[in-house]
Amino acid sequence: MKKEYIIPIFVPHLGCPNDCTFCNQKKISGQIKEVTPKDVKETIEYYLKNFKDNKKYVEVAFFGGSFTGIDEQYQNELLDAAYQFIKRGQVNSIRISTRPDYIDKNILKRLKKYKVKTIELGVQSTNNYILEKCKRGHTFEDVIKASKLIRRYGFVLGHQMMVGLPDSTLKDEIKTAYDLIKLKPKIVRIYPVLVIKKTILEKEYKAGEYEPLTVDQAVERSKEIVKLFNNKKINVIRIGLQNTEEITDPNNPESEVVAGPYHPAFRQLVESSIWYDEIVSQIKKFNTKVEKVRITANEANINNIIGHKKSNIIKLKDIYNVDVIVKPDEKMKKGKFKIDIEEFHKDFANVE
Repeated sequence: MKKEYIIPIFVPHLGCPNDCTFCNQKKISGQIKEVTPKDVKETIEYYLKNFKDNKKYVEVAFFGGSFTGIDEQYQNELLDAAYQFIKRGQVNSIRISTRPDYIDKNILKRLKKYKVKTIELGVQSTNNYILEKCKRGHTFEDVIKASKLIRRYGFVLGHQMMVGLPDSTLKDEIKTAYDLIKLKPKIVRIYPVLVIKKTILEKEYKAGEYEPLTVDQAVERSKEIVKLFNNKKINVIRIGLQNTEEITDPNNPESEVVAGPYHPAFRQLVESSIWYDEIVSQIKKFNTKVEKVRITANEANINNIIGHKKSNIIKLKDIYNVDVIVKPDEKMKKGKFKIDIEEFHKDFANVE
C-alpha cells in the first residue's frame, strides 16, 4: 500500500467575499503574505525532498479561503505550478477547499484540466438560520447543489462542519451530520468553534453574547457526530484545528485563540471517548462483578483505548472499580477489541 502524503499550501482568505463571525483565516493558517506560483513550486520541492518512501501517493492541497473565488488567472497560475509536478510524475493529484456558492459547471471543467481530484466544501452547518447568524453568505441549498455537481463531475467530495456555532445545539449538529451523509461525501472534517482574535465572534464573546463550548462539551458533541460518519464509512480526516504557534492554548500570550475548546490532542480525546463507551458497554454485559479485565486490540488502537494521559484507565478504575490490562495483538482488526475477565470481585468469586 502506498503511503499518502499531503503538501499543504495555504491561500488565506483570498476569494472570500465576507467575514464569517468566527473566521480570521490569516490567523488560522499562520500566513499573511500572498502566495505566488514560485512559492508553490518551492514548497512542493521542499516537501518532495523530505519524503522518504519510494512508494507514495502525493497530493498538493490548497487550503484556506475560497480557492475557486479568487481571480481566475491567479487561480490558474497556482494550479499550473502544482500541475507541472503531476506531469513529471512527482505529484499524483491536487486538492482544494472552497465555498459551496463558488462551484459551477465551468469551474469544475477547468479544475479537471489541472488534475484536481478532491474538492472540500466549507459547509459548517445545514441550518440556514445559523448560517445567516454567522454571516456565511450561503445557504444549505447551495451546499446541496455544489455537492451534487462535484460528485457528478467525478471529483472526491469533502465536507467541513463545525460544532459550537452561535445558537447551534447538539440537535442542530446531529441534523447537519445526517444532512451531509445524504450528500455522500468521501471525507469530512469536524471543527469545534474557537474564538479567534480580531473576529466578530471575539466581540460577541467579550460582550457576553456568545459562550463557547468547554472541551468536554465539544468532545461529547464531536463524538456523537463522528459515530454517525463512522457508521456510514465516511472518513473523518480531521477533528479539531491543527495545533500551530498561533492556534494554541488561550493562556499562552502568543496564542490567537481567545477562548473555546482548544486542546492539542482534541482528536484523541474524541476517539478515546468513543472507545471508553464501547468498553463500558462490554463490561456491563458481564453477569458478574469483575475486578480486572484484559483488553486485546490492534496496536494502532492501543493509545485511544488507554486514553489521553491514561484517562480511560483512570475513569474505569474510579467509576467502576475495574483494573484494565491492555495487550496489543496485530491479528486483531483495527477498530475491534476483545475483552476477557482476569479477576472477579472477591465478594462474587467466593460464592459457591
